[in-house]
Amino acid sequence: MSLPLSGKVALVTGSSRNIGAAVAKRLADDGASVVINYNGSEGAANELVEKINEEGNGKAVAIQADVSSTEGGNKLIEETVNHFGQLDILVLNAGMMKNVSFDAIDEKLFDDHFTVNVKVPLFMVKTASKHLKAGARVVFFSSATTKFSSVPPNYLIYTATKGAIEQMTRVLAKDLGAKGINVNAIAPGPTDTDLFRAGKSEQLVQFFSNLHPQKRIPQPNEIAPIIAFLSRDEAGWINGQTIFVNGGYAV
Repeated sequence: MSLPLSGKVALVTGSSRNIGAAVAKRLADDGASVVINYNGSEGAANELVEKINEEGNGKAVAIQADVSSTEGGNKLIEETVNHFGQLDILVLNAGMMKNVSFDAIDEKLFDDHFTVNVKVPLFMVKTASKHLKAGARVVFFSSATTKFSSVPPNYLIYTATKGAIEQMTRVLAKDLGAKGINVNAIAPGPTDTDLFRAGKSEQLVQFFSNLHPQKRIPQPNEIAPIIAFLSRDEAGWINGQTIFVNGGYAV
């Protein structure tokens, strides 16, 4: 029996570690050929590629690209298509989050966040749209901070970028939906990743854990299944949606 994503090619940005790695592994488990994108984590990327190729459900290749610039993002799209000959699933996982007080916000911090979290993903989709065919999928990453009524202080710039992602998802679903390409976003809550833990004490991590009904922080492999589902044919009537995957953290 063929796997649900057999014959599909997926690109997951920032996929050598954390949620991106879990997503890439899950897509490969479902039969996709996947590009493991990394910037500096070559060792982790190669380990994941080796694991996927050894298990044999899907195939994987590691491609280095710095997706903090549109040039790097567009280069990654073209290298993916050059290697596999097609692109069917684009998961825009890479991002940045640096939380500072309102008084400490400056133009560089603002511009860096909006470049990495909004501008580069948008122009990667624009470049990818030349290669995506009917039935293709685009999945953005938002965040539960856009919905959580008790969003902590110092999350202003990061949350603003994720609000932009949700609106881009809605409008692109119309623009690309006419071509049979579905565009959705997922919005995880706090997840046990390097990005989440950066700069946080164990006491603060526990504080976030206690905000979940289950009193814990989820692992990346608990986020990946929804993206695998959105990538399948069965999800063809889901378009333009932001799906909150947070265990009840924000409802």
